[in-house]
Amino acid sequence: MERSSSHLVLIPSYNPGPKAYDTVRAARAQWNPVWVIVDGSDDGTASGLRAMAEADPGLRVEVLPENRGKGAAVLHGLQLAQDAGFTHVLTMDSDGQHPAYAIPDFMARSAAAPAAMVLGEPQFGPEAPRIRIWGRKLSNAWADLETLWMGIGDSLFGFRVYPVAPLIAVMQPQRWMRRFDFDPEAAVRLCWYGVYPINVPCPVRYFRPDEGGVSHFNYLRDNLLLTGMHSRLVLGFLIRLPRLLSRRFTRATACLR
Repeated sequence: MERSSSHLVLIPSYNPGPKAYDTVRAARAQWNPVWVIVDGSDDGTASGLRAMAEADPGLRVEVLPENRGKGAAVLHGLQLAQDAGFTHVLTMDSDGQHPAYAIPDFMARSAAAPAAMVLGEPQFGPEAPRIRIWGRKLSNAWADLETLWMGIGDSLFGFRVYPVAPLIAVMQPQRWMRRFDFDPEAAVRLCWYGVYPINVPCPVRYFRPDEGGVSHFNYLRDNLLLTGMHSRLVLGFLIRLPRLLSRRFTRATACLR
């Protein structure tokens, strides 16, 4: 498979269990290169992934010494990607929930609109926990408000293509966006930055524990984190409201011409 010089697949990974190997193999079957950022895992997958990388020049594995959170792992990968000359990364989870076969389509959409972010819009199966689905509706409503309805289809789904330089620019100046709050805050802040979303329907699969599914979501801790995040973002939205209104008016005027 020909190696891309602009787009790479970036997989943050924390104690995903054996499904990580299937995820990486599936991603490599669709794209070159694939990078995995092991976020301080202690389940043995780091050594297994390193062994895979030794036999595959299209796979790179970086192991962080301690767990810092998904956003911190992605930022580490973004900085390495920028240093290597890549302009875009597709992020996906290592636990098998995201469809690797959709990678080429998302990358093609990104290549056609490199100034945009390509956001997966999850299509849930019957196995998806209802409480998770209803909870994300609330987060999506807040994200719509915070961006003046710029078009974020789903604020929490992590299968996305980001332009590297703008995402680094919005992450580096502040200490947030390092854990479970990464995905929604990245989408909102990139909208503020002027990066517009392209939404693409994308299936998602929730695996039961007996199917090898692993979840690190903690309802109390992570919902409190999201509540604090949206409180910050609403304040940031109010500060930026005049500029956001001006931008919306300018776009609407341009569309009428």
